[in-house]
Amino acid sequence: MALDQSFVGRSYPPTPPYEVGREKIREFADAVGDANPAYTDPEAAKALGHGDVIAPPTFAFAITYRAAGEVLRDPQLGLDYSRVVHGAQRFAYTRPVRAGDRLSVVSTIESIKSMAGNDVLDIRGEVHDESGEHVVTAWTKLVARGAEEA
Repeated sequence: MALDQSFVGRSYPPTPPYEVGREKIREFADAVGDANPAYTDPEAAKALGHGDVIAPPTFAFAITYRAAGEVLRDPQLGLDYSRVVHGAQRFAYTRPVRAGDRLSVVSTIESIKSMAGNDVLDIRGEVHDESGEHVVTAWTKLVARGAEEA
């Protein structure tokens, strides 16, 4: 069953603030195999002009995907999450994510398309710090695979 096109443009309330910790950044950098010292060493980050360690560019996915969960759990949307695969991801940064940031996300459904029996859902996550400053916009493409024929 195709997703309801009337959801395009719908935004969800801001998430509670997520506090970015040094240890979370280090764990993420280790997980993705990025040994950039700006991610683990405050002095290396300061030498690059940052006040504290910064996060790898894809770190924002952990925050925005959690926020997109509000969209995915919306019972009115009717998405069967058991059939969802991650299709694509991209980011546009105003500034890096930094240790100590408290970030909130507003998720908006940008598009819903049906292609080859699958639903393709594009969600935009606008990430702001607690002062309201824009940090990053993340776009997530999810594909809900169509039910297989009996």
